[in-house]
Order: sequence, then C-alpha cells, then structure tokens
Amino acid sequence: MTPRDASDDNRWSDLDRPPLNVTALRRGLVREGGLWREVDVVQSTGSTNNDLVNLAAKGAAAEGSVLVAEEQTAGRGRLDRQWTAPARSGLFFSVLLKPAEVPVSRWGWLPLLTGVAVATGLSRAAGVDTALKWPNDLLVTVGGQERKAGGILAERAGEDGVVVGVGINVTLREDELPVPAAGSLALAGAVSTDRDPLLRGVLRALEEWYGRWRAAGGDPAVSGLQETYAAGCATLGRTVRAELPGDRSITGEAVAVDGDGRLVIATENGVQEPVGAGDIVHLRPA
Repeated sequence: MTPRDASDDNRWSDLDRPPLNVTALRRGLVREGGLWREVDVVQSTGSTNNDLVNLAAKGAAAEGSVLVAEEQTAGRGRLDRQWTAPARSGLFFSVLLKPAEVPVSRWGWLPLLTGVAVATGLSRAAGVDTALKWPNDLLVTVGGQERKAGGILAERAGEDGVVVGVGINVTLREDELPVPAAGSLALAGAVSTDRDPLLRGVLRALEEWYGRWRAAGGDPAVSGLQETYAAGCATLGRTVRAELPGDRSITGEAVAVDGDGRLVIATENGVQEPVGAGDIVHLRPA
C-alpha cells in the first residue's frame, strides 16, 4: 500500500485541517503490554477496512494494528453505502482485533463496543455530547436536531480476526455535508477539533472496553457493555421502523438490546421481536 504523494503545500492547504502527526500518535498509543502494536497513517486510500483486511489475509498485520487515512476515496458504511468527506476533515481508521478468548457467537458485540468507545473517547477529548443509534451510528445534536456524525463497520478478517472501521466527521462544514441529516463535531459545538488527541482518546477508550469485554469472555452483562450501550443508545424508547432483508419491515417501540446485541422491538400486536440486521429509522412522535 503506497500513500499518494502530497506536497507540503497540499497537505497544509486548509489551515483548519492540519495533518495528523504519526510520530506523536505512535508515542502516545504504542506501549509494552498494550493493545496497539502499530499505527500507520496514509495520505489517501480507497478504504482502510479493505486495506487492513487484505494485510491480515497476507499475515502482514497483527492484532492491534491501526490504519488511518487522511482521505478515503471509497469508504463504506453498512449496506455498502458510500462514506465520503474532504481530506483531513475527519477521522477515518480501521483496527484489527483477534478476540481469541471470546466465542465467535459474541463477536457481533464488537461494533456496539466500538460505538461505546467512540462516544466515551469523544466525550472526554471533544467535550461534545454524542448518542448511539443502533447498531452502528454516532449521533450529535446540531441546532436541536439529531444528525449522524459517524459510523462503524466490522468485517471478518480470516478465521480469527475482525477489522473494525470507524469514520467520524470532525470539521465538516454545513456546505460540505453530503446529506442534510449529516453532522460533525464542529457543527455540534465541540470544544476541540484537533484530530490527534481525538484519535488518541477514542483508541484508548477502545483499548479499555475491548480489554474489559475480552476478560469477561465476551459476556456483555459481566463486562458492563450491555448496560453502558443501552444507557447511551438514542434508539431505545423510540418508535422505530426496522427495514429488514426481504423487503419486510416492522414498526414499534425499541425496548431493549438483548444479550446477543439485537434490538428488541415491541410491536402494536404485543409481540417483542429481536432484530439482528436491518436499517432502523427513528420515527417522529405522533
């Protein structure tokens, strides 16, 4: 993987968006006995998830590898939706995790765990309130409205690994939003938009939560993950529509996240239906 050449003038063309300092990131994150083994920053790539999955397949990436891009040209979200943003306007990174102590049946908690870590890290480093939309969106409030400022995508990497990708809009301006429902930390009034401490804060929180979850054998209740996720989940208590595979949908109140990480929806027929995959739409109160 070869970073795209970029002159110093190009890298600093927007003074509000300085480049990441990879030396400082490595110094702050890579330590003996810690999770993070390697931190790499490339100027531009299609998808950090694709790159890290491919490196893992070749045996060229160990658990704790972090790949960060200043710009992604083919970033993806759930359902293969594209995620695009101007260079250096956000945090676009992927990590390789290998939770050998955790049964594969519990690996579905990794995107939710990452969401908790992202919300925790940004609260500490950016001073901005965030909420989680099940299963993998980060919401901020802009002008009294909920807007999506980030997303998470987890993909299997071989038999023993998972690559988790994160995209967070940091300094995206109103005229740069891809859709009106998008937002950014800056638009939400973040006290800091310096991406170096933001990334360090998120990765430290991810290391902390991943270690706690792994030590509990992936048990979401014992590790405290299930309770913490529910406390920060904006989907719970809302009337939602779940758009499911096969052109099926159900509408009802989101009442819980169960032990498998599924969203439990109580329909008007009195049935509680767990949803493991689907698109969730927050409906306005009647």
